[in-house]
Order: sequence, then structure tokens, then C-alpha cells
Amino acid sequence: MKKVFNNNRLILLAFFTVFTTAASTVALANDSTKMTKGVPVELKFLGNVKDQPVFQLNFFGTPEENEFTIVIRDEFGNSVFRELIKGEIFSKKFLLNSEVLGDESVRFEITGRKSKKTVVFEVNRTMTYVEDMKVSTLK
Repeated sequence: MKKVFNNNRLILLAFFTVFTTAASTVALANDSTKMTKGVPVELKFLGNVKDQPVFQLNFFGTPEENEFTIVIRDEFGNSVFRELIKGEIFSKKFLLNSEVLGDESVRFEITGRKSKKTVVFEVNRTMTYVEDMKVSTLK
């Protein structure tokens, strides 16, 4: 009985070690890809709120690089939004009004103020209708 308890504890420790190591490897890979782009920032699509797309801009700055300029432009290059933000690690959410912008592409331009490096994200809105049908056998 004691041996079964020790084996379960060993299995639990092995699973914990494997999952902890896997999570740390992924985190390191993400950090290296952010730094190679010049500005430590990423853009994520969060979903829709009342048919309006919501994006989250995550910043991973340093004490040396902690001032960023955010510019959002439409497909013609007109500036729709501009802001200077100071901070190291933070996030900012954007809700884009698709009634005003329509189906135009939008560009997020983020520039590090001290390094003068820029990262540009282009967002293209396309809507598709997908119908999925599943057939399964019942006993």
C-alpha cells in the first residue's frame, strides 16, 4: 500500500515537472519573437462586442524603452487615433467602430520613442459564413 502511494506521488511530480518546463519554454519563445521585431509589443484580437471588433495591445517595455507612440491609420493613411503612452508593462484595449470604418483595413503603428523603431500591424476585416454539419451514429 505504501509503494502505491509513493508511485502516485512520483507520477504527480513527473507531470508537474513536464508541464512547468513546457510552459516556461513557450514563454521564452514568445519573448524572443517580440524582441526581434524591434518594439516589445503584441496585438491580439479579443472578439466582438455588439458586432464591433476589440483588440488588445500588450506592451513589454523596459526602463530604457518605456515611451510608445500609438497611431491607428485607415487604408488611405489618415490618422484615426494617436496617443503617447508612458509605462513598462501594460495593455490597452481598442474597440473599432466598423460602422464608421466599414470593411477598410486598419494599421496599428507603434513606435518606441527612444529607439525610434516601429512595428506595424495591419488588420483586415473579412466576414465569412460557415455552416458546419456533423453526422454521428447512435446506438
